[in-house]
Amino acid sequence: MRSRSPRFQAALAAATAILAIAGGAAAGDKEVRRQDSFGGSCTKCELSGRNLRGARIISANFSGATMVGVILREAKLHASVFARADLTKADLTETVMTGANFSGANLTSARARAAEANGVLFGSANMTRIDLADAEASGAVFARAILVGANLRAMTIRGASFSQADLSQAVLNDMEGTGASFERAVLRGASFRAAELQGASLSRVEARGAVFSDATLTGANLSGGQFQHAAFRSADLTGANLTGANFDGADFRDADLTHALISRADLSGARGLRQDQLDDACADSHTRVPPGLTARTCSGARFIYRSHAKPTIRFVPMAPPAPPAPPAPPGPR
Repeated sequence: MRSRSPRFQAALAAATAILAIAGGAAAGDKEVRRQDSFGGSCTKCELSGRNLRGARIISANFSGATMVGVILREAKLHASVFARADLTKADLTETVMTGANFSGANLTSARARAAEANGVLFGSANMTRIDLADAEASGAVFARAILVGANLRAMTIRGASFSQADLSQAVLNDMEGTGASFERAVLRGASFRAAELQGASLSRVEARGAVFSDATLTGANLSGGQFQHAAFRSADLTGANLTGANFDGADFRDADLTHALISRADLSGARGLRQDQLDDACADSHTRVPPGLTARTCSGARFIYRSHAKPTIRFVPMAPPAPPAPPAPPGPR
């Protein structure tokens, strides 16, 4: 009898391990027997309500699986794929999912507090009302995800991408989001109170009624955003880029606008703005401010802005104008 190759034996072992989960599910067992690790493929499996607490799942494929209410608390999901899986109300508390793929998955009302999700793909996932408080997701991708009403309090999301995501009414208080990107995201009514957003990009966001009170937005890019009736009370906007943004009805009481770029910004209906705040900012002739206040233009300086990094703000004087040309010598009589 021909001996099987080591590669074939490894694949067979992985398939056997993953089938232990599916087999338990088929038999109606609510708690699947723990093993050191699972692998292989279990696409479109029915695993709803199964108890996989503490399981170690490596490079497994659960694409399209039904895992409603599954318990994966404290599990290890290294480099595993859950694309388009249904994980509604799943328990992912303290789960380590580094390098996993949840693209297009349904994580509605899932619990993932204190999870380690660095570099995880959540693109286009439905994460409505998910609880990710205290989780770490630096470098994770939430592009086009639905995070309406999500609890992201005290998360660490350095360099993460929420481009075009919907975070309406989400809570992101006390989060650490240095260099994170929210470009074109919907942030209506979201709360970023006391969040760390140095160098973050909020370009062209829709953030009506959002709360940024006590937040650190030094060097952040808010250009072109819609911030009507947003709150920036006591926020640090040092060196931030507010170019072309709309702040009608926004509250800037005690906000720091030192070296902030407010060219073409509409601050005409802003509340709580003082003249000394505007004196520290850099405007242009198209900046609109409340009646009775004036904006200082910066025609004699160039503003250097760097996004997605801890900001370095400098005002560099322009070169002095060239001296006038000497008068032409008189012509011959």
